[in-house]
Amino acid sequence: MNDLIIKFKMSNTTVIERLVIPSDLSNVSLVESLIDKVCADLKINEDIYGNVLIAVTEAVNNAIIHGNAFNHDKSVVVEVNQDNDSFIFRITDEGSGFDYLNLPDPTAPENIEKENGRGIFLIQNLSDCLDFDENGKVAVITFNKENA
Repeated sequence: MNDLIIKFKMSNTTVIERLVIPSDLSNVSLVESLIDKVCADLKINEDIYGNVLIAVTEAVNNAIIHGNAFNHDKSVVVEVNQDNDSFIFRITDEGSGFDYLNLPDPTAPENIEKENGRGIFLIQNLSDCLDFDENGKVAVITFNKENA
């Protein structure tokens, strides 16, 4: 059901920016520049800018590391959409997806000391909405303009 909602919502948005990068962590700086431009163009306040920067770069890192397994022949696509109420980052990798419905709770006592496993939790808490499409190959991160 969520996939249907996202697809419907995305069909009512306008693409304002699109970036395709090879799966190399050095390319995250290009994504940071894209975020800077989008936030400046949309006049996003500084408090929300930090949330956008951290959430989107974390999603891109996940796409490079986990989705595409650092395969330089695979790309990550970062698309920015907007509608009247929100701006949406859609991060797509070429991996096989993942089971985003059954992630371990990073705040559980057995996971507190682990070095990994907090990225999606972080994105969820910094954005207004995080959803996944295409079996987890697409992260859709929404920020409401009223909060920006």
